[in-house]
Amino acid sequence: MEEEISRGDSSAAQQRLDKVTEIQSFLISDEAVRIADLLLAEKAVPKGSEEDALHIGIAVAQGADFLLTWNFKHINNAEKKAAITRLIESAGYACPQLCSPEELGGMQDD
Repeated sequence: MEEEISRGDSSAAQQRLDKVTEIQSFLISDEAVRIADLLLAEKAVPKGSEEDALHIGIAVAQGADFLLTWNFKHINNAEKKAAITRLIESAGYACPQLCSPEELGGMQDD
């Protein structure tokens, strides 16, 4: 996670890094990889977006309640969220709430 949010504008990247210092990171399990592969195979996440699929797979495999993302192209938009949720739930998993930190509301400036 830290590698991805470190990219881009250095000032914006530092703000993102500052916001996530208290958030627990999860390990990549075989189950997370299987879920990511399913998301890609069923085209819920497009080919070439393997990192995005893996982020979702990790969150699902770990039983996370939320997956915070600023990725509105491949994860956090109405069409993608619906497709991802349907696929995850049809595979027998609970899908975490896919949202931006701003939507969650817990990462707003003091």
